[in-house]
Amino acid sequence: MGGLQLRTYTPKAGEIQAKWYVVDASGKTLGRLASRIALVLRGKHKPVYTPHMDTGDFVIVINADKIRVTGRKLDQKFYYRHSLYPAGLKRISLRDQLRKHPERVLHAAVRGMLPKNALGRKMLRKLKVYAGEVHPHAAQKPEPLEL
Repeated sequence: MGGLQLRTYTPKAGEIQAKWYVVDASGKTLGRLASRIALVLRGKHKPVYTPHMDTGDFVIVINADKIRVTGRKLDQKFYYRHSLYPAGLKRISLRDQLRKHPERVLHAAVRGMLPKNALGRKMLRKLKVYAGEVHPHAAQKPEPLEL
């Protein structure tokens, strides 16, 4: 049997070009922003997206301290961590976390939306979150990304 053979295109590791984007988080809703950032980190916005490869781009988030949340999450949402000692469970509310470490809030939200494997951890390293306006990645010439 002859005929037309269609092949699936898979990019090679050297062909993938990662761009740098900067996102201003001021006034944006936490979950909606996190899902768009996760999409860009995975590379799903590109036509060469391949599930088993890291085709994503770098994302710099500024003004993470000015992020919005809806409803009563500021007092009802908690972040948990454990010191690995007996009775070492610590919890901090979203309001306190935004006051002390605002970049961790967005980092945790995006982390939950990425794959839970080595590839997801590699993608998460491409996320740079800063509480204020200033970031040290000007040399990469990031483009503004409207979400």
